[in-house]
Amino acid sequence: MDWKLVLQIVGVVLGLIYLYLEYRANIWLWVVGLIMPVVHGTLYYRSGLYADFSMQLYYIAAGLYGLMAWSRKPKKKSESPLKISFTPIGVWPKAFAIYALLHAAIYWLLVSFTDSSVPFWDSLSTALCILAYWMLSRKYVEQWLVWLAVDVITVGLYIYKDIPLTAGLYALYSALAVAGYMRWRRMMEA
Repeated sequence: MDWKLVLQIVGVVLGLIYLYLEYRANIWLWVVGLIMPVVHGTLYYRSGLYADFSMQLYYIAAGLYGLMAWSRKPKKKSESPLKISFTPIGVWPKAFAIYALLHAAIYWLLVSFTDSSVPFWDSLSTALCILAYWMLSRKYVEQWLVWLAVDVITVGLYIYKDIPLTAGLYALYSALAVAGYMRWRRMMEA
């Protein structure tokens, strides 16, 4: 069996499990999220998607952070555990500035040090992923909308790079990002 196909199948299965757990706001998503980057990282590196490969290293570190943030017990009885919420208005300008800096830096690295044939799109999706993953670790409901943008961009990118099963997974992610956003809004209001 072709290595691309095997990695895509394993990645799709892990991705579906991860998305189900994220949709349910289940802490086990972080455990799957520590395994999945190894599979996807191998696929992306061998496909020449270097920013997406390096993103998997970030996912491992961010997964550890997310697991700690979600499992942290309040220090005082008056503190509440981390709950799903809207992103505070004051966070948006900072988040956009960090995204823009990340996008520019990743693009420069790809153009300067790799043979990437898609540096703009690879750096765009990678910078947005970093933002979305951080938002997920804080349980901000709008993380689903950032993921939706990432997913739509990634579908086209992966079709172009001839990894269609993974592109299909991201097409499914796109649809489920809308459902996840609506579910988290309901959970937040309840």
